[in-house]
Amino acid sequence: MKNEEIHYSSVRLIGPDGSQLGIVKRTEALQKASEYGMDLVLVSSGSNPPVCKIMDFGKYMYEQSKKQKKSKNVSDVLKQMKFRPKIDEHDYQTKLSHVRNFIESGNKVRITIMFRGREMAFTDKGKEILERISKDLADVAEVDSPPLLEGRDMRMGLRPKKVNYAKEVNVNEIKNEG
Repeated sequence: MKNEEIHYSSVRLIGPDGSQLGIVKRTEALQKASEYGMDLVLVSSGSNPPVCKIMDFGKYMYEQSKKQKKSKNVSDVLKQMKFRPKIDEHDYQTKLSHVRNFIESGNKVRITIMFRGREMAFTDKGKEILERISKDLADVAEVDSPPLLEGRDMRMGLRPKKVNYAKEVNVNEIKNEG
């Protein structure tokens, strides 16, 4: 709550620099906030009397939104890699290395096997490819969602194992230096 939304008769007022201005009437607190050209914001309604602070509310909300965007978890990003049932070995290894890089960066990955025409009769081949991928990436990834056939696509989800890669790199750098 801010400014006119605050309906307490008296509040403990904190100045824009963080200094205690004492317990004052709500009207006096609003007047001081307008003298500073800022807003009166309710910080704690549970205390007796409630605590209000004089601050630039727009700037405060902007900083809060920046913090929230910065603290977003990287693992919320979902990458996708598509394979075909008749994939060549070199193409498989190339795509597998891309998936490994995504996983090591902390991203979730959805693997999709796309079937066309008569390939739908060989869905077991697609399942073999997905099982091979999960075995090849077992050191860095675990299966998030098992292989499922949805229409003409077979999908499987992978997520990074609970390993902190940054710490692992630092340990290796220390070993190499010493």
